[in-house]
Amino acid sequence: MKARQAIPQFTSKDYSSFFLAGALCCTITHGAMTPVDVVKTRIQIDPAYKRLNMLTGTRYVIATEGPRALLTGFGPTAVGYFIQGGAKFAGYEYWKKRGVESVGGPEAAVKYRSAIYLASASIADFLHFIRFFADILLTPLEATRIRLVSDRTYATGLVTGFTRLAREGGLSELYAGFVPILCKQIPYAIGQFTVNEFCHEIAFRSMSEETRRTLSGTSKLTIQLGSGIIAGFAAAILSHPADTLLSQINKGHGPKGSMLHRLAVLAREAGFRGLFAGLGPRMIMTAGLVSGQFILYGAIKEGKHQGRFTFYSLTFHIALGAPPGVEIHKETSAVI
Repeated sequence: MKARQAIPQFTSKDYSSFFLAGALCCTITHGAMTPVDVVKTRIQIDPAYKRLNMLTGTRYVIATEGPRALLTGFGPTAVGYFIQGGAKFAGYEYWKKRGVESVGGPEAAVKYRSAIYLASASIADFLHFIRFFADILLTPLEATRIRLVSDRTYATGLVTGFTRLAREGGLSELYAGFVPILCKQIPYAIGQFTVNEFCHEIAFRSMSEETRRTLSGTSKLTIQLGSGIIAGFAAAILSHPADTLLSQINKGHGPKGSMLHRLAVLAREAGFRGLFAGLGPRMIMTAGLVSGQFILYGAIKEGKHQGRFTFYSLTFHIALGAPPGVEIHKETSAVI
């Protein structure tokens, strides 16, 4: 008979570790994906890129503006996603644990795991006060990034771009994208966390208990990578219409009026195909982001558990040594 699985009791230090690990993994991955994001944003808002794909769009940027243009917006991206990522990962760990506690423990939580995953991702990305203020920081940085990407003459970088946007547009321009960024981030988080959990569950359910217990480091990494890629595709598809509208709003498109009115008009004008413009490049970008984030998050958060990987050991062995998160898969699995 299997021992009853206990709910871990995380300390404030543990949550600080979750936050820092999430902050670092999101900053690293979003910063690395800046070139893809530049091309994706151009396809969404620049008519000259309308019929281009990821490869031809990248070539066009380099041919017309030079290779450095692919790093446009790196500063706002790195700064904004540091706090956003930390709050998202720490919030998900917190609310998933609260969800498990509310139904009576890990065994009982298996029955309600879908609801717990969905609620944890949604709450972590909206109601959690740290995450809410993270969006308050992220919104003007995202607005600055989109202005820099869409108009190469707008400013020379983060500070000058932010200053110009604040001076010319005030708070209304800095926070024009607040509603669409929430509409984007909540389905994104649902796709990222919920699909990742179920992909891990499917992988583990295909193995015997002995196999799960003796998984090699390479096998664990393969499962993490595959699950992250699929979750990234899901996150991109679910959040892409709002991402397109966010780019349009921050470019200054749309009529006057309330934000909901502007979004409705822009959505009608774009149509189904327009709302999903640039989805291919964004799926590539998001698959890399999500898979990279989960791999780095585990390595940074639980450095001592990932010591079998030379890359992890060299880079993150001085990391945080935080405990694993709560697991509520249908089949008992090895901690990864």
